[in-house]
Amino acid sequence: MRVLAASALALCGLAAASCGGAAANSERVAAPVAAQPSASAAPSSAPAASPAAGSAAPTADRPLEGRTIVIDPGHNGGNHKNPKAINRQVNVLTQWKACDTTGTSTNDGYSEAAFTWDVSQRLTKILKARGATVKLTRADNTGVGPCITERAAIGNKAKADAAISVHADGSAAGNRGFHVIIPKKINGPVDPVVNDSRRLGVAVRDAFRKGTGLPYSTYIGSKALSFRNDLGGLNLSTVPKIFIESGNMRNAGEAAKFKDAAFRQRIAQSLADGLQNYLK
Repeated sequence: MRVLAASALALCGLAAASCGGAAANSERVAAPVAAQPSASAAPSSAPAASPAAGSAAPTADRPLEGRTIVIDPGHNGGNHKNPKAINRQVNVLTQWKACDTTGTSTNDGYSEAAFTWDVSQRLTKILKARGATVKLTRADNTGVGPCITERAAIGNKAKADAAISVHADGSAAGNRGFHVIIPKKINGPVDPVVNDSRRLGVAVRDAFRKGTGLPYSTYIGSKALSFRNDLGGLNLSTVPKIFIESGNMRNAGEAAKFKDAAFRQRIAQSLADGLQNYLK
């Protein structure tokens, strides 16, 4: 449902994202999961935003000094306990969608929410060590939400130099590979950062492929890039933002990798490298 521009701007302060993946399955609410294991247009030629005036200058050891990065770990571990809260409909400017979803899981119950939380924690440590200021959209993996609208608003309020929403898909078992979701123009608040979001997406895609060895998605997007206008966290973002669907949790080979702590560290390292390549 398209809303007027004035309404879009008013809603921008409230806004955020649900899981990416194929449009047909990415917004479904999955059944409660078992206990978790531990632990295309041409790119814009405009440079990434410079660090804010008065902030410390980047150095070789701290190349992201002065940068602010928002990490959005998809879903939340307690979402399945409160369907009324997460099923509440919110306006993402192109349509109405559920406040949040439970996400997917591996066949043996390792949830997307646990995976995204772990990867995001690892990514936060790496980025902070490189000098970045890092903000997350949720504080733990035991709560509910926040709504997709609130997730986008966190990045906007932080005036992030880049924002990334971490996910993993739940597709047919034979499908494999990762993809990056990039916003489209919608005559809304995201329009001014669509080109920068594409550059961010390409930088993350290239670093992710190099660092993890995972293939481009075999079932969605072109060369691991998917452009969408139905995700609140992208539609309502006023800062460069992407989603990363790290692979298919229903594919046995990729599920095994996602459950391995060392591989999750590789994912985090690759995402950090992609963010840094975009920002430098």
